[in-house]
Amino acid sequence: MTGFVVRKLASVALLLLAITAVAYVLIYSGGANISRSILGELATSEQVAAKNAELGLDKPLPVQYGNWLAGAIRGDFGRSWFSSERVSDAILSRLGVTLSIVFAAILVCTFISIAMGAFAAVRRGWWDRAVQIVAVGGEALPNFWVGLLLVATFAISMRVFPATGFIPITRSPLGWLSTIALPVTALVIGGVASAAAQVRGALIDVLNRDYIRTLRARGLPESRVILRHALRNAAPAAITVLSLQFIGMIGGAVMIEKVFALPGMGTLAIEATVRGDIPVIMGVLITMVLIVVIVNLFVDLANAWLNPKARAA
Repeated sequence: MTGFVVRKLASVALLLLAITAVAYVLIYSGGANISRSILGELATSEQVAAKNAELGLDKPLPVQYGNWLAGAIRGDFGRSWFSSERVSDAILSRLGVTLSIVFAAILVCTFISIAMGAFAAVRRGWWDRAVQIVAVGGEALPNFWVGLLLVATFAISMRVFPATGFIPITRSPLGWLSTIALPVTALVIGGVASAAAQVRGALIDVLNRDYIRTLRARGLPESRVILRHALRNAAPAAITVLSLQFIGMIGGAVMIEKVFALPGMGTLAIEATVRGDIPVIMGVLITMVLIVVIVNLFVDLANAWLNPKARAA
């Protein structure tokens, strides 16, 4: 198990290095007029050259990347070109908002999808068909459209939840819950539908195996067969699809934050992209990639613990 963990950590480090290098080159390679964009079209050539020297853009691209990487390793992503705010501070002040809705959404999605998928796999019949229909329908609904529908229904018409804004959990737990309820629901609807269908398929495959029939023939209670044996062996597939849902929810949170005017990472990324604030864009990118890589690492470790054969992969 130790060797497996070391291999995974090494692959994570190489992946992060490759992603940051490619992203840095793609973003900065088109940056010949970065300083002029910041200063405006009326800036003189001397002012542009001075700004290039201030930002370090007069150095070769590999040197620029090396300097940025050295700072990023220490958690220093530089400063915003427009507000002079430290990028790390801007990210930390908004990261909690995004993680609040994404982690809440994946927890809700996990419980509901496992319950729906397991019930459909065991009961079959009309419930099984209903889960498949819901899966197709949920996948077809864009989460931002669902978000707009939720705002129109529960925030504007019924006035049950606030339409926009975010209240930190440290200030008011109930206020925090009310502000994330609709965004989480918008993210969960599509995720639950897809994950429930995957859990259903994995569990049906496990229930048709010989050892399950043997356990039933020995007289074990059905609940014990399902909960202790079948679900455990179907868990790797469920964990994998839920990790993919988590990654999809991080991407979906960008649009959801704009719909509900949440001051999260998605809003920060959009504002930085519109202004061309490259240090902020790189900081948001590496933070999101790091979250995704860490989630995938934990998924691989969980699968290795559940299935020892995966450790040799």
